[in-house]
Amino acid sequence: MLVHAPVIMGILNLTPDSFSDGGQFDSVKSAVEAATSMVANGASIIDIGGESTRPGAERISLETELARVIPVVEQICAQGIYVSIDTMRSEVAEAAIAVGARMVNDVSGGLADPQMFTVVARLGVPIVLMHWRGPSKTMQENTHYDSAVAEVCSELQDRAKAALGAGIQRGNIILDPGIGFGKDSEHNWELLRNLDALLAGGHPLLVGVSRKRFLGTLLSDDEGKPRDVGIREVASATTSAYLLQRGAWGVRVHDVQATSDAYKALCAINPNPPIDSIELLGLREFGRHGVLEHERINGQYFSVDATLGLSISHAAHTDNLADTVNYAEVADSIRARISGEPVDLIEKLAELIATDCLAFPQVVFAKIRVHKPDAPIEGEFGDVIVTRAKFVDS
Repeated sequence: MLVHAPVIMGILNLTPDSFSDGGQFDSVKSAVEAATSMVANGASIIDIGGESTRPGAERISLETELARVIPVVEQICAQGIYVSIDTMRSEVAEAAIAVGARMVNDVSGGLADPQMFTVVARLGVPIVLMHWRGPSKTMQENTHYDSAVAEVCSELQDRAKAALGAGIQRGNIILDPGIGFGKDSEHNWELLRNLDALLAGGHPLLVGVSRKRFLGTLLSDDEGKPRDVGIREVASATTSAYLLQRGAWGVRVHDVQATSDAYKALCAINPNPPIDSIELLGLREFGRHGVLEHERINGQYFSVDATLGLSISHAAHTDNLADTVNYAEVADSIRARISGEPVDLIEKLAELIATDCLAFPQVVFAKIRVHKPDAPIEGEFGDVIVTRAKFVDS
């Protein structure tokens, strides 16, 4: 099952050489304590990895990776914590799922192991597919892009299509633009500035910026020396909180509490960030909703106005229906709900329609107005209207 947005994914690296926290968690006990603390501070998922993917890192053996992660995964899952296994190997993914992990995070997007998609499809678990242009040892040698945004979007969609073709359910696919992987600083900033384009593909988006080199470069001192990795947390938390509010399904971070605090503060200032929208007005259909018996027997016409919040910038650029929501399909869904199983209250009808609209992958917000012009009210009146506004995580 996919955790509902917004997700703060806590990083738990069981490696001696990760760029930020290598060697910190060298026992099962310390790893379990760290995971428990992150959950207490707001993490929805703990992402456990046993192989460093920092630039220049060498690969380790399968046996070493299994020995590092499986005992820790098993103990953390035993605490009832939702665990993601960060691996490029299908054997590690399968072993971790067997002891309780519920998600796979593959930084290679399924490219490092041709069996990964087959295994994940059989297990029926969600998978994160990151944009990847080769192994860590050489990835920074392949940073040429004519357009980083267009190429990353295209290559991620290719991986999503490959996953679907292998039998992985659409609702189990999460995409990650791979900030810092095979990209220089300006590529990273370009991708973050164009989050709408990344979201337009219709899949949940996970973004990891925590403590990465491009933030250190941004925070360089007067002599041009990048900020040390241990003191990039304010920039990390601020950027991650912004990405969550702009529609990212989740962020992957080292300091969960800092990110959670930043997100709460940002939402207190701006609880309803501006988003693009599509409106469908005056959708009219016959239904049998109502408290009174004659309403159920005789029925009446209902009218719905729907405002759908989603990013339309990418579709405006590509002129491709696949990059937005098909509002004809949304209209059919609304009419089917009105003509379907009766409910007593139009408040309930509005809630059901809003939920149906949010089932369309691109839609992150739905405002539904249900009109009941023939309501059983004595005397003259114009209309009865119930409005329900709902975000994907509400």
